[in-house]
Amino acid sequence: MKRNYYLGAAFLALLIALGAGSSLLQKRATVEAAGVQAPKFEVDPMWPKPLPNHWVMGSVIGVAADASDHIWIIHRQGSLEPKEMSAASKPPGAECCSPAPPVLEFNEAGDLIGHWGGPGQGYDWPSSNHGITVDYKGNVWIGGNGRGQQPAALAADESKMGGAGAVHDSMVLKFTQDGKFLMQIGKPGKSKGSNDTENLRLPAKTNVDAKTNELYVADGYGNHRVIVFDADSGKYKRHWGAYGHKPDDANLGPYNPNDPPPQQFRNPVHCVELASDGLLYVCDRTNDRIQVFKKDGAFVKEAFIAKNTLVDGSVFDIALSKDPQQKYLYVADGSNMKIHIVQRDTLEVLTSFGDGGRQPGEFYGVHSIATDSKGNIFTTETYRGQRVQKFHYRGLGPVTKKDQGVVWPKAKS
Repeated sequence: MKRNYYLGAAFLALLIALGAGSSLLQKRATVEAAGVQAPKFEVDPMWPKPLPNHWVMGSVIGVAADASDHIWIIHRQGSLEPKEMSAASKPPGAECCSPAPPVLEFNEAGDLIGHWGGPGQGYDWPSSNHGITVDYKGNVWIGGNGRGQQPAALAADESKMGGAGAVHDSMVLKFTQDGKFLMQIGKPGKSKGSNDTENLRLPAKTNVDAKTNELYVADGYGNHRVIVFDADSGKYKRHWGAYGHKPDDANLGPYNPNDPPPQQFRNPVHCVELASDGLLYVCDRTNDRIQVFKKDGAFVKEAFIAKNTLVDGSVFDIALSKDPQQKYLYVADGSNMKIHIVQRDTLEVLTSFGDGGRQPGEFYGVHSIATDSKGNIFTTETYRGQRVQKFHYRGLGPVTKKDQGVVWPKAKS
């Protein structure tokens, strides 16, 4: 019996030692991981609240947060299928549903508090909405990437300039927050290419510099450039292509991750995001890269994100973290169905969250991204994704996984 007692005690001691060793290894791994910190998020599966009037959203193609932390989105009514809007047919085919107005405004609680948009007097509404920005004065900017019918001569010119096809949306629009038209830069069907200083060609996204009152445009789905205008007068200031070069509309062909870095942007030049230190971040989407510039167009650096991504590219949109130094970039990756968290000074990807799917915290075609003053993230989905999601900021924490997957809310004790 004594022998069994001693054997049992020794076995127990071994288990304790192994457990302690495992615990020490886990603690060590945690301490080592704590050296790399990144923002943490949890999806809010209850945001936003249901829309009134049996309204539904089509492809949600832009999102912005204003100074009051109201969230603005723009969607494409024309992307809805007939059975999604049976109530809008004549006569109505069913009780539900109808397209929501193109521009929707939500408060922090997820209530719909404003809506407007569509064709009107004095301006040319995009044939395909793309991107929304609320500037420091509260003005709302909208772009578009819609093709449309053009005279044969203009269509031939478009074919020579990279095969963008006939173009309608060669402009951006400026409105008040209640939808009053203020200004239009460019005219439909008038683009002469990436060195035209009067018109755009399928502009994707805008950004306004509060220090200089300048409008930066990612231009875009037809052109291969960033272009800058005065945000009040619409007067042209400057433009540039990749690496600060003069833009070239030659067709580069399909992206190949094994080729040398292309010296021009591919279509689309999909976003512009200006940091408080004056660095401008540009989404060269199908080249899977971010290029960084000074405000004058001087090239600073670049980084590839998920470089082997083909399909639609990896760098759809960028938002900045809300700490004073804006230490992090959040990159919406609509092909890999996730959000990359990037350290801004090094452009190193620290971690990511999200996965493909239809449930909260998953994505189908995550397209646009914005942050409010509290650091919360808002995303929209294009194609058949057709929604906006909110991710609560939960502070900084150690990076323990390269890909976090769905960041579901933790159970409350």
